[in-house]
Amino acid sequence: MSIGIQPFLHVRTASNPVYHPDGSKISFVTNYTGLPQVWELNLNGGWPSQSSFTEERIMFVSYISGTSKRIIGMDVGVNEKQQLFLLQDDGSLLHLTDSLDHIHQYGGSSPDGKWISWASNRRKAAHFDIYVQNLETLEIKEVFQGDGMYQALKWSPEGRSLLIEKVNSNLDNDLGLLEISSGEVSWLTTHEEEAKFEDPVFSQDGSHLYFLTNKDRELTGLAFLNIKTKEIKWLDRREWDLEGLVMSGDKKQLAYTVNAGGISKGVLYHIEDNSFSSWQTPIGVIQEFTFSPDCKKLAYVFNSAIQPSDIWELDMESKQIQRLTYVSNLPVVEEQLVEPELVSFKSFDGLEIPAFYYKPKDASGKLPVVVFVHGGPESQIRAVYNPFLQYFLSRGYAVCTPNVRGSTGYGKSYTHLDDARKRMDSVKDLTSLVDWLKEEGNANPDKIAIMGRSYGGFMVLAAITHYPKLWASAIDIVGISSFKTFLENTSVWRRKLREAEYGSIEIDGDFFDEIDPIHRTKDIECPVMMLHGANDPRVPIEETEQMVKELKDRNHPVHYIRFEDEGHFFVKLKNNITAYTEVADFLDEHIGKAVAIK
Repeated sequence: MSIGIQPFLHVRTASNPVYHPDGSKISFVTNYTGLPQVWELNLNGGWPSQSSFTEERIMFVSYISGTSKRIIGMDVGVNEKQQLFLLQDDGSLLHLTDSLDHIHQYGGSSPDGKWISWASNRRKAAHFDIYVQNLETLEIKEVFQGDGMYQALKWSPEGRSLLIEKVNSNLDNDLGLLEISSGEVSWLTTHEEEAKFEDPVFSQDGSHLYFLTNKDRELTGLAFLNIKTKEIKWLDRREWDLEGLVMSGDKKQLAYTVNAGGISKGVLYHIEDNSFSSWQTPIGVIQEFTFSPDCKKLAYVFNSAIQPSDIWELDMESKQIQRLTYVSNLPVVEEQLVEPELVSFKSFDGLEIPAFYYKPKDASGKLPVVVFVHGGPESQIRAVYNPFLQYFLSRGYAVCTPNVRGSTGYGKSYTHLDDARKRMDSVKDLTSLVDWLKEEGNANPDKIAIMGRSYGGFMVLAAITHYPKLWASAIDIVGISSFKTFLENTSVWRRKLREAEYGSIEIDGDFFDEIDPIHRTKDIECPVMMLHGANDPRVPIEETEQMVKELKDRNHPVHYIRFEDEGHFFVKLKNNITAYTEVADFLDEHIGKAVAIK
């Protein structure tokens, strides 16, 4: 049975679980109404109830230490300029950071629950400073100012210091302790080679930090640092990256995951006896751990290709798991879902490239294929639920999602294989993927489409301008058409972070001119579809519209959809229905369905 796209898009997601301080309830964010809002689940039974009722998306929810007060983040029109609010029991909001032109990144609440911290670019758009705010008087104090990207991470156990970070690039940062009264910072993780220090948590007495880091190694492991001596010792080093570290309230256990080629394995580290344990989960991705106040349960989000994201809970003693929410439950869709096969192919230089390959159910004959390229590029596509890709599968299309060179999850060296002037090597990986699809994937060579969003949109445009004969159609979502104009016009605070990956106009401008799709529109042979949100702060909408103009001036077939009330991500249900219904129609028109679904 083939169904329309709306049921796939109506599959809801749950995220950001947080326990009430008395352990009786869990608050979480779900798009159950079509827009992300805060809901609450009573763990003693019953259905979840809605707690927030805004006309804009909720970006996170958290409890203030030792209280039942909840703080949320919200932006306007998906513009990512997050404001902070206290969410009242009746659903009303108390403004905390009423400065709509600026971003506010939450840094946690003080141990006594009287203060919060956050970082903002209020002073200067390109730089983020650190602030604290009194929750009774709403007084705001700037406690650290610096020219760079600084974030508040959490309060120290005694409440007199903040753990902060300086973000040097998407793959490099430093941690420091900021004394609130003096504004002095003691940097803890200074290093020469690139390294990241993620998810830091304090030990019980505040003398040590536990964190995940890849300092002096390819992959991310678990380590702890003596704050006084700054000495780092390793606790868990594996042949895959570790992710998502959290600590129990009694400071006796750590939880995290092993990212084994895009599939999560849950791990518990028992601090007192230096031992490890795990539990069984289906194949998928585990994210957003949170311990219950009594430390007997561990809630998390589980998401897989055939089981969309919901909140699950682990009993720490029995190691049994149960599903707490069913917001994603939609039987008519679940029976259609396809799990991928993890495959790999050799690229032009012999490098092994991993990918997930999905084949439609009950299909025979040569398959039309949609190649979907992830964004980032410092990111990794994983085997999780994707509504429009699963819809394509239900329509008879195969789907392949590669982690081309430059992706994370496979070590530092792999991530840097596409930096700056090596950019086109990752595009060339796609040509080898096409060869593999023809030879091993039963693909129809005349019916291979390419699709991607954000940086993946650049990959789409680069593929069809540099290797035009491989593609039967192309779909670019919020993609980059010129690194020059992108770097000139992206949010000013993001430019330096992006230059670390892409190169700079001053040094690499000639290379940009050589590779930028905007200069090669005459080479495109296939029909193109482009989509963008007008409020995008990451990839300005001009990146799409200058490409659309070039194509229209050449009388090249291009279909463009502009959303006035979206940003870099399409959040609103009605817009997603419009977008992916038209994407599916575009695919049907240009690569057709090779088989009928039985």
